[in-house]
Amino acid sequence: MTDRQRTLLVTGASRGIGRAVCDRLLRESCRIIGVARHPPRDGMAAPDLILETIDLSRLDRLPTTLRDLNKRFPAIDGIICNAGQGRFGSLEEFSPSQIRELIDLNLTSQILLVREFLPTLKAGGGGNIIFIGSESALSGGRRGAVYSATKFGLRGLSQSLREECAGSGVRIGIINPGMVQSDFFNGQGFRPGDQPDAHLLPSDVAEAVWLMLSARPGAVIDEINLSPQKKVIQFNRPG
Repeated sequence: MTDRQRTLLVTGASRGIGRAVCDRLLRESCRIIGVARHPPRDGMAAPDLILETIDLSRLDRLPTTLRDLNKRFPAIDGIICNAGQGRFGSLEEFSPSQIRELIDLNLTSQILLVREFLPTLKAGGGGNIIFIGSESALSGGRRGAVYSATKFGLRGLSQSLREECAGSGVRIGIINPGMVQSDFFNGQGFRPGDQPDAHLLPSDVAEAVWLMLSARPGAVIDEINLSPQKKVIQFNRPG
């Protein structure tokens, strides 16, 4: 990487982990193209931040939307694939449309995103693609069958691309966080523990992203499994 300013695309940029990643990278003087389904609820502005409102779950429109984005920002050096959602329950509690929605956003949209920008990164001589996975990509659990399937798929995608891109200078990595204290758990019925050692912060994941990005040229951090010291799950009381 030369001394020129890095331009990085971050999905799910308006809140939670994505927003923390944007904040961290802006502190490193990166230029950020932030993609989110909805604009941020409060002020999110910086000279080197460009926000794009894109619904990655609209697969019918997504290839055209991504092609346009690539044309408008041809100097992208890396992608942080963070966008996703959680939905939990026994498999039979999911409708077919809910299964499709979760797979479309958490997995298929990530594949289409990388498919569009990977040739650009290769043509530029290298870059970074970092997926935000989950501890659910490491071990399946009760009421998490569909969500885990999407995250296992994302991890497999990362591993395969790592092999495919080894000779191109494009570095592929995945970060698998445990439970992060964020609005990801709004409406889920459960959340991580309140004590500092019972949950991660979005900034913890952002630091792991920067660790991957700042590895010396020629070195790749393939995977980071990031967990709170303790695993504590709190269940919300009805009403």
